[in-house]
This record gives sequence, C-alpha cells and structure tokens, in this order.
Amino acid sequence: MKKFTIFFALIITTVAYAQKVDVSKKSEKIKGESAEGYATELEGKKENIAAAWSRFLKDLGKVKSGTEYQYVENPALGGTVYTTGIIYGKSSGNEEKSTVWMGIKAVEWTVNDISLVENQLEKLVYQFGVKFYRDKIQAQIDEAQQASDAVVRQQQRLANQNKDLNNKIVNNAEQKIQLEKSLEANKLDNLVLHQKLENNKKSQDSVKLAGEQIKRIIELHKERQRKVN
Repeated sequence: MKKFTIFFALIITTVAYAQKVDVSKKSEKIKGESAEGYATELEGKKENIAAAWSRFLKDLGKVKSGTEYQYVENPALGGTVYTTGIIYGKSSGNEEKSTVWMGIKAVEWTVNDISLVENQLEKLVYQFGVKFYRDKIQAQIDEAQQASDAVVRQQQRLANQNKDLNNKIVNNAEQKIQLEKSLEANKLDNLVLHQKLENNKKSQDSVKLAGEQIKRIIELHKERQRKVN
C-alpha cells in the first residue's frame, strides 16, 4: 500500500494546476537571414518536447534536419500545398522547459502567400502546444488508470483471500468439533478396551483353573483304571 500512497501524492501534485499555451511573435536568424515566426514555451523535458515537435512537423511535409533547425519543403498548410517556400522549425530548452518556434523567410515566399502562411504558423504553434499538453495529460491519465486497475486487482485479490480465509476458519472449526467428538469417542473406546482386557484376564484365569481341575480328574480316572484287576 505504501507505493500506492506515493503514487496518489504524485497524481495530486500533477493535477494541482492546468497549463496554458501562449503564442508570441519571434524572429530568428537563419544563415544570416531574418525569419519571422511564432513561438511558445512549454513545460516538459527537452527531449520529450523535441521528439513531439519533430512528429508534428512531419505532418506538414517531408522534414529535413540542419545543425540547429529543421525545415519542411513543399509544406501543406490549411489544405493547401505550397510548392515554393520553406517552413523552419526549432526546439530548444532544458529539463524543465522548452521553446518551440516555427517561422519562414519572407524572401523564399511569394508576397501573396506570406500573410496567409504566417497566420497558419501561429495556429500551428498553438495547436502543437495544446496537443503536447493534452497528450502529456493523457499519459498521466493512462498511468493513473493503470494504478486504478492495479488497486482493483489488489482489492479483488484481498477479497478472494478474505473469502478463502473465512472458509478455512469454518473448516477448521468443523474439524475441531469432529476432533473433539473423536477424542471423546476415543476415551470411551479406551475405557471399553481396558474393561474387555480385564474381563479377558479373568476369563483366562477361570479357564486355566478349569483346565487344571480337568487334568486332576483325568489323573484320578487313570489311577482308577490302573487299579482294575
């Protein structure tokens, strides 16, 4: 039960507050050129956020990785596949927080597409933040469900054990009654056997005495027989 108590304390800690996704404009320098985009800071380990971010970018198109940035060529945004322009993505942080950024270089896009794409980028960054937190919470829900299932199994095991122990107690009590009856019967049998043994001894003495008397009679008869002339 100690491990369940610790786990419940962890659950209370994790559900004590709800995360909020805030998206803001942010510029980056990519190979010396300015790239405009949007970023959001998320709570979580750097490697977890980076992995989720890479999966998210793959939904936009074929992702290639650079030394610091990832980029998507021919991205699909809002139901439109753009044959010109590149979307850049970046994830950086530490064990507690990370910032994800998504942006474009205006020089790589046609003028008419820039504002439309930038609006889509803001939505995408927000959607990623929401999805990351929801997935994170779902993992906690799954973990809590596993703990709940373990508690149910433990309760069932203890209930079965309780039933088994009660049955054993009933059987033990019945055996005790039977043993007590057997013990009383054994005592009575012992008394009867001792009485029979005593009677047997007396009978043996009587038979022995009768045998001796018969032998004397036989000797007397033999003696009388010898005297006949």
